[in-house]
Amino acid sequence: MIYTVTFNPSLDYIVSMDSFRMGRTNRTVGERIFPGGKGINVSIVLNNLGIENTALGFTAGFTGEQIEKETRKLGLATDFIHIDKGFSRINVKLKDYEGTEINGMGPDITQEAMDKLYAQLDRLAQGDVLVLAGSIPRCLPDSTYRDIMERIKDRGIRFVLDAAKDLLVNGLEYGPFLVKPNHDELGEIFHVELDTREAVVPYAKRLREMGAGNVLVSMSGQGAVLADQNGEVHMLPAPEGTLINGVGAGDSMVAGFLAGWIENGDYAHAFRMGIAAGSASAFSEFLAVKKEVEEIYLHLK
Repeated sequence: MIYTVTFNPSLDYIVSMDSFRMGRTNRTVGERIFPGGKGINVSIVLNNLGIENTALGFTAGFTGEQIEKETRKLGLATDFIHIDKGFSRINVKLKDYEGTEINGMGPDITQEAMDKLYAQLDRLAQGDVLVLAGSIPRCLPDSTYRDIMERIKDRGIRFVLDAAKDLLVNGLEYGPFLVKPNHDELGEIFHVELDTREAVVPYAKRLREMGAGNVLVSMSGQGAVLADQNGEVHMLPAPEGTLINGVGAGDSMVAGFLAGWIENGDYAHAFRMGIAAGSASAFSEFLAVKKEVEEIYLHLK
């Protein structure tokens, strides 16, 4: 079984505008609301690809109730922990201004709530996959993912880390099966700028030397790089297509990789599935569905 954890789920409010001007009233010409957060996105795409999984995490307030309602409508298996104070965040994303967004804070997570999460994770068993994805609220330390991995490290669980900076680096000593930084996040770790797939390779290998099994690096329009657990390096350009919505493309890549690996254990196939899923989400209004992923996979160069 695959489990995803989203510490800070959101309602993603995605808006389109003809123009945007600071200090003025700006009116939308299109808007949609989706449940969001990196772990939830991974769960949605896994579900779309027919891979059984359960989404864990924390919700609060009226927005948390709506997140749970929307995920149920999508057919997800969930086991969220509800926090009494505060409310789950709303993230405002300007569709026509790629990369422009305003992300909320989310509620404070109490020790009591963390203990409930630990109780859930204590039930995981050998062969399970645990995906720890995205940011965490400011009330929690950067060692949070590391602390979870330390707690259940001896159970034969495969860890997936999709996080930035210390959240990722602090967990490398536990040999995560997969880490998925983008090229900017990888560059931040090593204080370099990485503009090409070839430039990414030595730093992806360094993450492997630091403990990661497979290092999957997304590069938006430049494609992706995989330094796999067998010591091989895979590189592919991005498929041709029209960018419609970049939200969740990296999370979709994680889901596609896991789905491909579960299918036959081949890292080259998993890599191609990851690129296909990430691109299918980028070329769609919402997250990738199986038919879109299969079509893109067939046309990868």
